[in-house]
Amino acid sequence: MEIITNLKMNVSVVIPVLNEKESLPELVRELEHSLSTYPAWEVLFIDDGSSDGSTEWMADLCTKNSNFKLLQFYRNYGKAAALSEGFKVATGEYIITMDADLQDDPAEIPNLISKLSDGWDLVSGWKKTRHDPLNKTLPSKVFNFVTRLMTGVKIHDFNCGLKGYKQAVVKSIEVYGGRHRYIPALAGQQKFKITEIVVNHRARQFGETKYGGSRMFHGFFDLITILFLNRYTQQPLHLFGMFGIGFLKVGFIVECFVLYFKYALGEPFSKHIALLMFGIMLIIIGIQFFSIGLLGELMTRSTQGQENRIRRFISRD
Repeated sequence: MEIITNLKMNVSVVIPVLNEKESLPELVRELEHSLSTYPAWEVLFIDDGSSDGSTEWMADLCTKNSNFKLLQFYRNYGKAAALSEGFKVATGEYIITMDADLQDDPAEIPNLISKLSDGWDLVSGWKKTRHDPLNKTLPSKVFNFVTRLMTGVKIHDFNCGLKGYKQAVVKSIEVYGGRHRYIPALAGQQKFKITEIVVNHRARQFGETKYGGSRMFHGFFDLITILFLNRYTQQPLHLFGMFGIGFLKVGFIVECFVLYFKYALGEPFSKHIALLMFGIMLIIIGIQFFSIGLLGELMTRSTQGQENRIRRFISRD
């Protein structure tokens, strides 16, 4: 589905929504208040398969107010997919992401934009004082510490949904799976300038958290994937070739021992048949690693994002 927008916005706010009907009226009121000082702005709701009436409420709003737009998914694809599609449609010079549960404060939007105008490419919110249960805050602290250590991006809160970006950032990164947690790391890999500001975090007023304990473990797998892809996506032969050379070296050394036993000591091959077969096996594995690396070199583009996720796009324009 191709979506074409001609109006250039100063600010685009991208908000994934999943069953947040009770929060939406207050969220809209606060967004209008925070964004009223900007001459051109838009709010993009990404409906990620809501079933509580959120879709109908947002659709009605978008047909009445041209500043609000709705992208409705066919089903639940996850937050990363919602952000990815929102980034494609957003036209703002500055792009803000936030959650729809009212825990992110829309009053922080001008602060994020002010920091971006100082020359930063990405400004991440830091929920220094959090109003969440311990089973959510403790894993988050561990997660942020490990991520900061492994990526080298010096911010405190990778998971904070409230972030500000210049348009060049969101148009330069691919977000899928669980990679939305690592947008600062992805931006850092491309040498964008990243900083953070302390933001107000509020207790959840309506509904239930979508947070699950398994997310932390999935997050670490995603982190390993990102670090791996950053180093080897463009040159996979460097990784598989390294393993291939290792196996080939060991295999040839083993075969040299077999030949030494045969021709220097006069022992028959049959006496060392197991060692002979082991060496051959290592050589074959080495060749296979090289083959995988060569195939990887041919697969430089990801197939992510080929499925059409959007069911409809609603705007009064």
